[in-house]
Amino acid sequence: MTANIKEAASALYSARASRKPISQISETYGVTSLEDAYTVSAINNQARVNNGGRIIGKKVGLTSLSVQKQLGVDQPDFGLLFQDMQYLDGDSIPMARLMQPKIEAEVAFVVGKDLHGPTPSYSEFLACLSYALPALEIVDSAIADWKITLADTVADNASCGLFVLGNQPTPIGQVSLADIGLQLDRNGQTESVGSGSACLGHPLRAAYWLACTMAERGEGLNAGEIILSGALGPMVGVQAGDSINARIGSLGSVSCQMD
Repeated sequence: MTANIKEAASALYSARASRKPISQISETYGVTSLEDAYTVSAINNQARVNNGGRIIGKKVGLTSLSVQKQLGVDQPDFGLLFQDMQYLDGDSIPMARLMQPKIEAEVAFVVGKDLHGPTPSYSEFLACLSYALPALEIVDSAIADWKITLADTVADNASCGLFVLGNQPTPIGQVSLADIGLQLDRNGQTESVGSGSACLGHPLRAAYWLACTMAERGEGLNAGEIILSGALGPMVGVQAGDSINARIGSLGSVSCQMD
């Protein structure tokens, strides 16, 4: 492992700890390849585990064309979700934990059984899932002003911040996920609209991309894990005092209060 990778990981870790964004690590430390960026992310995720953090799922990022255009990137990425990132419908979200948050609505999946081994077929992947839930993801970049490259967001654990899960799980076979509509309101005003098809054509395809990517990396999916499958519409900036409510078709609503 090269010194610049270690230095980039240390800089991002410190930025997260201090809540003070830094310049692009792709430029400052020359971390430009996806392989190096995922190594940086892995270093910091392992540090979280060593400090008592518990991994409870994974997220797929950059699945919406609108979000890709917003951030100037052209392919998905993934990050790890930790127990202390999770909130539930209606909870208050402490802004003190965040730096420059944006919120997006998406479909979350609950893994029902382990999926390990070689790259799974689509049917094997579907057989490992149990439920879908409406979700909000509060993304938060450690890179100043969100001026990120793909390598920057990958190294920063896919710009993971916090997430909010809806209450009622729905079996995945009972809803046409590509056809569901999204309406996300902030303080009673609609700020983002979209649909399931905005997420790599279908939220399940985004989650399948994750399963295949994990298999290629010699990892997998574990029973009980959450998969955040990616945004259904544009991200919305949030600040203290904002009330957020998203309706995701027949999956129902999910809300939170930014405090």
